[in-house]
Amino acid sequence: MKRIFELGLGLSLGAAALSCAHSVSQPNQLRQTALALEQQGKNADAEEAWRAYMKAHPGNPEPYAHLGLLEARQERFTQAVAYYRKALAIKPDVPGLRLNLALALFKGGDLKAAIPEFAALLKTAPPDSPEAQKLTILIGMSHYGLAEYAAAAPFLKQAADRDPQSLPLRLALAHSYLWSKQFKDVLTVYHEILTINPDSAEADMLAGEALDEMKDNAGATEMFRNAVKANPKEPNAHFGLGYLLWTQKNYPEAASEFRAELANDPNHFQATLYLGDTHIQMNQFSEAESLLDKAARMDPSASLVHLDLGIIYTEADRKDDALRELTQAAKLAPDDVNVHWRLGRLYRSMGRKEEAKLEFDRASTLNKAADQELYKKIAAGQSKAPEAQTPSPVSPDH
Repeated sequence: MKRIFELGLGLSLGAAALSCAHSVSQPNQLRQTALALEQQGKNADAEEAWRAYMKAHPGNPEPYAHLGLLEARQERFTQAVAYYRKALAIKPDVPGLRLNLALALFKGGDLKAAIPEFAALLKTAPPDSPEAQKLTILIGMSHYGLAEYAAAAPFLKQAADRDPQSLPLRLALAHSYLWSKQFKDVLTVYHEILTINPDSAEADMLAGEALDEMKDNAGATEMFRNAVKANPKEPNAHFGLGYLLWTQKNYPEAASEFRAELANDPNHFQATLYLGDTHIQMNQFSEAESLLDKAARMDPSASLVHLDLGIIYTEADRKDDALRELTQAAKLAPDDVNVHWRLGRLYRSMGRKEEAKLEFDRASTLNKAADQELYKKIAAGQSKAPEAQTPSPVSPDH
């Protein structure tokens, strides 16, 4: 939702342009009173007046529409939707009423129901009009809010093309491309963003994530370095760079980036967890333990926390504590070879040979399954090659 408001959309709910022969030919004092109270912001009094008017004129959509408006102004969107639907049931073609309904659905979080309402309005909106632009954005952002990123992208692209200087639109579009795995399109939008803001740290991070997904480690790392340089306070920039360095086993520099993220946000869970794990990788167990204890309190469902604490306790010969943590890690990540291997070693050190064998067998089975999957991918790649050359020997990295 934050993205939507960044786009600067005018999402105010206005009273529908209602009229009826009775109210025009014979002005009703109760109606005038209700309108006056509404304009003065006296919501409770206005509601009472509109309900009284509604009882006198049960077939008139106007009081339902205004009651919906008053509910929406007070952010009671469920009630607003109910009133708008009643008004539309009486008179479906009241100008502005369907838009109010769609906006109430949207603001109330019922994005799935809002989309067809916005789509119906878009069909009748003049092409290239401000109204059409807003509706296009609202449809795109509704899909975005529903995590339907592939569906959001075409609408956001159309809106972005109409507004070449809108940075928030392009950032939302780039996110949609990234999360729907359209990585080359992310890079296209990235270059468009640079023409608007050459120092956009968020754009650098998006490009970095896309390049990482495309297995371009060097390019991804460079993008995250650019993001950190452009804005050292950008949320997740240091963590993203640190994580890339961690995957490349550059642990000292990764630790520095995780610490920088924690300087910006002391409660950043992933930076806390991965800084602890980085100390584990560098055999700095005392430095790791306090970080991992903190991470365990923040999110006890993370398997890496329990694996790393299990490693620390194993090294400290706290076998019971190690067994508790490694067993929990195995429950949370049953396909993690490293967890079963370490459990096997721990059981063996405790003289529990049968349990140790079971864990080693599990680790071996998981390794073989990973090897077979790798060989399948290699074979598939070779079969697609038009003129396959003799392949070099491949040794799976365990």
